[in-house]
Amino acid sequence: MSQQALAQVLRQLPTYRNRNVLVNSSTFDDAGVYRLDSHRALVQTVDFFTPIVDDPFAYGQIAAANALSDVFAMGGRPITALNLMGFPTSLVPPKTIAKILRGGLEKTQEVGCAIIGGHSIRNPEPIYGLAVTGVVDLRNILANDNARVGDLLVLTKPLGTGIATTAIKRGLASRALEKKVIALMSQTNSVGANLAEKKIVRAATDITGFGLFGHLANMCRASGVSAEIFPDRVPALSNEIFDLIRQRPDCVPGGTRDNLKAASRIVDFANASPHQRTLLADAQTGGGLLLCVPERSLKKVVATLKKYRTHCAAVIGRIVRSRQKLICTTK
Repeated sequence: MSQQALAQVLRQLPTYRNRNVLVNSSTFDDAGVYRLDSHRALVQTVDFFTPIVDDPFAYGQIAAANALSDVFAMGGRPITALNLMGFPTSLVPPKTIAKILRGGLEKTQEVGCAIIGGHSIRNPEPIYGLAVTGVVDLRNILANDNARVGDLLVLTKPLGTGIATTAIKRGLASRALEKKVIALMSQTNSVGANLAEKKIVRAATDITGFGLFGHLANMCRASGVSAEIFPDRVPALSNEIFDLIRQRPDCVPGGTRDNLKAASRIVDFANASPHQRTLLADAQTGGGLLLCVPERSLKKVVATLKKYRTHCAAVIGRIVRSRQKLICTTK
């Protein structure tokens, strides 16, 4: 579902107010946050999707890392998770299902999160993911409504997973690209919790289905600001991504096309080429964190990202005062 369609649905629902609900769906943040006491809050999220790679173990890893990411993007640490599964049991053997679950289990164990159960249904096509519960100190919540004018925007993973995985499905991706995108999507964003606990990041979001443009726009709306993006500084998975955009338009997924259409209403594209626009709108799976960093904290943030071996620590833009367009591309 597109973000615009989702917003239309949510507007039709009654609002339930509870003073302990600190973050809900109204700001399109990464997860919900519920205050437990004067010090701690729960962070809750759910995410699942159909296979985007052929290897069942890698699929399980990617799906789990993607679900866990929402908690890390809020500055929290996941503590428990529930498996969510749907399979056509006549087509997917138990051995394959077990490999998917082992992939998910490996990723949750990697970050100290316990899988304590789950639910499965029969489904025409495979789906897998997690419902995750985490905890966060109230002082460390990285809600997307806290961006401030002057903050630098730092990206922790390159873009292009939507285009790469579509190319893999069509048999058009090189083996090198396939290997690279699986490694990237499988890496957890656990560094988000470390950054929050060091209090050197003001706000954060992870880049997933709505693309960089969509998730940054949510942050700008929630914070009452606008943003400038430097397209030349935004890293892509590889040059092969741009080759695919230029030469194989069938490798640009439908979600990316929807994101680009939505972005046309809120983004000034003046300084972005057509292939850069597509990259910035690309629907990501297992994408990186987009961090709002006070300039005085940039060196500490970059050092932390290097310590945790994130794929990049690219300064790709900045937060500016509210303008007519939420986002402007600039040199």
